[in-house]
Amino acid sequence: MQFIIKAYDGEGMLEKRIEIRSRHFEGIDKIRHHVICAGAIRDEAGKMIGSLLVMEYESREELDQYIANEPYAQEHVWERIEIEPMTVAILDGERTALWPADSNV
Repeated sequence: MQFIIKAYDGEGMLEKRIEIRSRHFEGIDKIRHHVICAGAIRDEAGKMIGSLLVMEYESREELDQYIANEPYAQEHVWERIEIEPMTVAILDGERTALWPADSNV
């Protein structure tokens, strides 16, 4: 199952985000097989204000376990986290096996 995660930083958390960023990437390295894509959300001025991840897990419970152990969540950098199931239809410019034959359309 694929999920889109939008995690928004709390006010004034940029310095803390940068401080623990290496721990965040160490954790991502350990679960990289679950990561479809990931990156920083930025405001109009280019300042990092959150994270966006597209991930694949067998269940929402497994994803929730990742979030519970994510340094940005543990250290309260992320103030608001939105998670929604999704289906990746195009990856690296190519249609995935789910397009157009997805039976759950």
